[in-house]
Amino acid sequence: MDGMRLLLGLVISAGVGSLGYWRGALSASGVLGAILTGTLIFGLGGPVWGLVLVAFFVSASALSHFRSAQKGALVDKFEKGHRRDLGQTLANGGWGAILAVLAATVGRENGWHPLLALGYFGAMAAVNGDTWATELGVLSSERPRLITTGQPVDVGTSGGITRQGTLAALAGSGFIALCTFVLIQAASWATTGRLLLSDWFVLPVATVAGLGGAMLDSVMGATVQRIYYCRQCQKETESRQHHCGQTAVPQRGWSWLDNDMVNFLSSLAASLAAAVLAWPFVS
Repeated sequence: MDGMRLLLGLVISAGVGSLGYWRGALSASGVLGAILTGTLIFGLGGPVWGLVLVAFFVSASALSHFRSAQKGALVDKFEKGHRRDLGQTLANGGWGAILAVLAATVGRENGWHPLLALGYFGAMAAVNGDTWATELGVLSSERPRLITTGQPVDVGTSGGITRQGTLAALAGSGFIALCTFVLIQAASWATTGRLLLSDWFVLPVATVAGLGGAMLDSVMGATVQRIYYCRQCQKETESRQHHCGQTAVPQRGWSWLDNDMVNFLSSLAASLAAAVLAWPFVS
């Protein structure tokens, strides 16, 4: 059964990845990352897990193209463009894939599967909330403020937040929570002919954990994420090689903690928060 599910997961993730490449949402290496994470999540986590991943990918890809011309002015701020590469796909879905492996092995034997599932949903809510906050927050007419000090910063600065971006993070986390709840009901109805309304707690748990993960992403961006400075353009950037062609110099942060690692750690933290919040409901 697991072999068939893995094969189906491979077929579905390859199809979604190819579509993402055709639509300009994924690079060639990003397709590989989507296939790796998608196969494990679909194949070992199951259809609800897999479709939640698809919900994230579709919404994130759609928003990356929303008012893209306006966002193009911020290209010098970010380490990568809107075409997600291998590192980005693993940062967003890698922890979820690990949880799927754990759920399919140790989770079945010792009853941890519900907490691992809630951890997965919380992680996906976090990466979706962070993506929505980035894609919509940079369009705010309000000047961002550093999440740690409240100091006004330029648009696109790591750790800078706006009210619009924070609300977008909440909406993005809530979107994944809602998709999760609806998919659980659909799966229950398809297999038993009944709804599983007792799982209502998924909605607040995934939303709160996801928002917390997105906010942690901003905190790390403002404090310990690796940031460079281009002396020629006199601008901060996440990229070692600035878009002007000059090599930027380290300005602050830990050398190993790039944006992809920040995303991964934020999703991990959100999954732990979701498991803790869900503990009273599943224990």
